[in-house]
Parts: sequence; structure tokens; C-alpha cells
Amino acid sequence: MQIHGIISQFPKEVKGLIIAFIITLSIGFYAGIRFVNDTSNSNPQGIEERYLGNESNENATTMQFKKSKAEVMTLVHNHILSLSVIFFLLGGIVATTGINKKIKAFLMIEPFVSILCTFGGIYFMWSGILWMKYVIMLSGILMTIAFSASIFFIFKGLLIKK
Repeated sequence: MQIHGIISQFPKEVKGLIIAFIITLSIGFYAGIRFVNDTSNSNPQGIEERYLGNESNENATTMQFKKSKAEVMTLVHNHILSLSVIFFLLGGIVATTGINKKIKAFLMIEPFVSILCTFGGIYFMWSGILWMKYVIMLSGILMTIAFSASIFFIFKGLLIKK
């Protein structure tokens, strides 16, 4: 294997497929991050209010109510399943890059830890463990960093000529 990884040796058609996938995936992922920002202001208090409501806040500009167990379980279930598939596919592509093995291992494994911490954290916070809002925020940030770094290294590997 070359120093740049086998991704640099893929045929043009495969590189094109990966580029189309990564661009489409990135639009969806970052749209989701934008939605999180719009609904929680990307801060611990906003995260708490998103799932536990803000009825006691008389200054709230938008009234939010505590999510039902079915709503929380549906959100946790859907996000854990879909993000696991997304990061499995992304990790498979990262595996073909020539980056440092420790960085590669981190980018391939960390998102799964963050998925469990983020969405497990939402369930536990909803259940009454309020400090989980900080775990949710930190793990969401780490997941986004891992996603962004993975995309960067994949594109770097794809743009290298054989």
C-alpha cells in the first residue's frame, strides 16, 4: 500500500461514486447539525428545554413541552440506527486512506461512542439525569469533528493522482 492509501488508486468511477456519496452525506449531516442549532441554540440549557420543555420559563419565545416516552424512544432508535450505518460506511472509506493508524482508528471508532453518548444521553436526561446535557453536547461536538475530519481525509486521498 502506498503512503496515500489505496483510495488514491481507485478507478475514476469509484472515486466519483465516493465523491457523490460524501457530498450528499455531508449536506444531510450538516443540515442536521443546523437543525440542532436552530432547535436548541447549541447550548446545554437549550438541549434540556428541547426534550424536557420550558413551560416554567415565562420569557421563552417559543413554548416547548416535555417529549413523550414514545417521541424520545423513536428519536433515540432512529438516530442510533441511521448514524451507525452512516459512520460504518464512512469508516470503511476512511480505512482506505493512508493516514496515521492511530488517527484512522480514532475516526473509525469514536463516532460510535459519540452516538451512544449523545442519544443514550438524551434518554437519560429525559429520564431525569440532567447533567447528561453536558455529555450530549460534548459527544455531539466530538461526533461532528470526527465526521468533518473523516471527510477531509477522504477528499485528500481521492484528490491524489496515481
